[in-house]
Amino acid sequence: MTYAADRIHAEIAYVAYHFHWSLEDILDLEHGDRRRYADEIAALVNRAAAEG
Repeated sequence: MTYAADRIHAEIAYVAYHFHWSLEDILDLEHGDRRRYADEIAALVNRAAAEG
């Protein structure tokens, strides 16, 4: 199974933007770990937005 390049780039940009990690550090993550970080960031962003 392959993962769409656009989706990978979006995940990398999202994690890099919020965690300020380098591209190398993010690419070193397993896909599942990178996806989990992206999901956790989204939860934090949504919670912050809800709190105003």
